[in-house]
Parts: sequence; C-alpha cells; structure tokens
Amino acid sequence: MSFFGDLRAVLQGSRFRRLFGTRLVSQFSDGIYQAGLAGFVFFNPEQHTGAGEVAAAFAVLLLPFSVVAPFAGVLIDRWPRRQVLLLSSVLKAVLATVTAFLVANGEGPAFFVAALLVLSVNRFFLSGLSAGLPYVVSRDKLMMANAVTPTCGTVASSLGTGVGLAIGMMGGERALGTGVILFVAALGFAGAALVSLTLRYRELGPHLEGEPEVVREALGNVMHGMVSGVRHIWERVPVRAALLTIGGHRVLFGISSLVTLLLYNNTFTGGGVAGLAGFSVSAGLLALGFFLGAVATPSATARIGASAWIASLLASAAVALLVFALPFSPTLFPVAAFVLGFVSQGVKVTVDTLVQRHVDDAFRGRVFSVYDVLFNATFVLGAALTAGLVPQSGVSVPIITAMVLAFLSLSWAWASRARRLGRSDVERSAT
Repeated sequence: MSFFGDLRAVLQGSRFRRLFGTRLVSQFSDGIYQAGLAGFVFFNPEQHTGAGEVAAAFAVLLLPFSVVAPFAGVLIDRWPRRQVLLLSSVLKAVLATVTAFLVANGEGPAFFVAALLVLSVNRFFLSGLSAGLPYVVSRDKLMMANAVTPTCGTVASSLGTGVGLAIGMMGGERALGTGVILFVAALGFAGAALVSLTLRYRELGPHLEGEPEVVREALGNVMHGMVSGVRHIWERVPVRAALLTIGGHRVLFGISSLVTLLLYNNTFTGGGVAGLAGFSVSAGLLALGFFLGAVATPSATARIGASAWIASLLASAAVALLVFALPFSPTLFPVAAFVLGFVSQGVKVTVDTLVQRHVDDAFRGRVFSVYDVLFNATFVLGAALTAGLVPQSGVSVPIITAMVLAFLSLSWAWASRARRLGRSDVERSAT
C-alpha cells in the first residue's frame, strides 16, 4: 500500500486521529523551537564554531536525556499516558516561555539550563507517544502507523523549522528575534496540551490489572525497572539486533551532523544568517529523505524482508558519502543529506516496529526509554569521538572514509542475517 493509502487506513480510527493530532501540533512546535536553538547555539555571527564547541553543545543539549529517560520509562509504565502527554506539553510551554525571555535579555547560561529542561521533558512526551501507539491501532496496522506517524511528525517539525527561520529572518540576528521564535514555540506547546485532552484519561494505558505482582513491584523501583527493561530487550533477538544497529547508525549520524555544521559555518558560508540559511537547505533535503524513506519502507520490507532492506539502506549511505559528501562541494553535499535522511528514517521505522511488536506492554515505556538513551547518547558519542579529529573547516577525507567503511560493515552484517533468514522478515525470527 502507498504512504497515503497507509495514512488513510490508520486515520480511519478516531483514537489514532486524536493521538496523531497531538503529535503533529507538538512536533510542529518542536521545529520552531529547534530553529531558535540552532540560531542561538550553532550560528552565532560573532564566532566561527569549531568541532569542540559543536560536540560540547550536543552533549549539553542531549546527554541529560540519558539521565531522564530511565525515570521517564518507569513513570510512563505507571502513569496514565494521556496525562504524560498533557502535563509534559504544559511544562514545555512554560519552560519555552522562560527560554524566550532569557535569550531576549541575553542570559546565555540560564538559557542553556532552561533549554535543557525543555528537551528533557520532551523525552516524557515522545516516550508516551511511542508507548501509547499500540493502543490506538490494531496489530496488523502497526507497521503502517510506524511509517506514517514519525514521518508526518518529521514533516511537521520541518515545517515548524521553516516557520521559525522565517520569523528569525524578519527579526535579524538580534537576540529579540530568537526570543520571538521561542515564544511562538511555547504557544504551540500549549496547543498540543489542548489537543491531548481529546484523548480519554486511560485511553493510552497502561492496563496492569492482569499483570503478575512481580511486575507491579518492579515498577516501584527505578533502577530495577531499568534493568528489567534492558533484560527484556536482550532476551528478544530481533529487538536486540535492531537496537544495536540503531546505536551504530546514530554514532555515524552524529559525526555527519558535526561535519555538516562546521562546513556551513566555516567553509561553505561565513556563518551567521547565511550559514543558517545554507544549513537549512541541507536540513530540508534531509527531512524530504526522512519522508520518502518512511514511504518506501512498508512495501520494501514486505517485498524483500526487513534484514535485506536494512542492509540495502546502509549500503546506500556508504555510496552516497563517497559520491556526494567526499568532494565537499556545497552543490553536492545536500544530496548526501537527502540520502542519509532516507536511510535514517527507513532504518528507524523498521526498528520502531520491531520494538513495539516484541516487547510486553508492562515494559514498553522502559524499553523506549532505553531506546531514547541509545538514540541520543550514541549521537553525542559520534560527535565526541571525532571532535579532536575534524578541522574547524569540516573538511576531512579520513573521517568520511571511515564512515563509509562503518556503513559497509553494518550492511554486511544485515545482509548475512538476510541470507540466514531467507525471505522471512526479521520480526518472524526466533526470539
């Protein structure tokens, strides 16, 4: 079925529509907020950002997720997930308003603290969305839902980023312009809170009435619950393989993000608004790749199996880096961004489905919290590992070559798995 056919199919469910609407409004606002962050953190016209500064900013803005996510998962497995969506949206709106005020008044350090809180609270929101999705679609439509919901969310986020950039262009490079962007994002988060109220209190679970007492006891201890979630993953071969792959892929994505920011800040442009505008072109093509990757994934996995699909995606990333990234051309580089976006979303849609199909509901929030830790920590790890190796210009043939070899290695591993499974899907392999 086509992407739009899948979308029509899942939109027939009223419960799905309400959760979907909450996601779209929130991720549109996320895009606006991220535009404000990017302008303030990465494209400061007063300095040319180096690899160390970019890696440090990634660490400051993303590593707290590694602390928040375990607690988020346990609470999501205990609290009504509709309330998680509602309260996290309200808190994001308040904190985004605070960041808008701080940046408009030039309070840089306090701004970082408030921005950290916004992004950390967003972990609760995103984990709640993922954990609640199986409650609003039938099992046979879960792959469809995993293809269309994150993709539409990414499109909404990209549109929001475009709106944020337009607001920033009107405001110029003054701090007040960034403050306006962040305040508009706060209004959007408040709107997401209102949309979440269309869902009933217990509509997204969890429903633990039939669970054994040992599960209830596990929910009472955060660290024990996190360990249980990791063990739950490790016992399921498809989930374990998929999450290890997404971790490796995110390391490489972190490296490519660092290189891209350096190129647009110091080589392709002179930084500032020009750098942000140039980076936005690559970001737009990256988002288009996300969209098309999700469109292609359901039919591709049905036709050749998930293992072969992941292998072909990872091999495509290696080829794209060789052909479009290695010349370090401002004309060709955005094409590499498009392919990497296609690969990233194709892999992620498959991994999301594996996780949701192979974990028990009582553990789903914790498992997705482990997923979030992996997703963000490995991204930062990739940037940190190469921060001392990439020059300020962003031009590094050895780094791109190493990424090509890593993508090919991951592709070979999945191709081998595909041969062992034949044409059967990863989801049907032994657990």
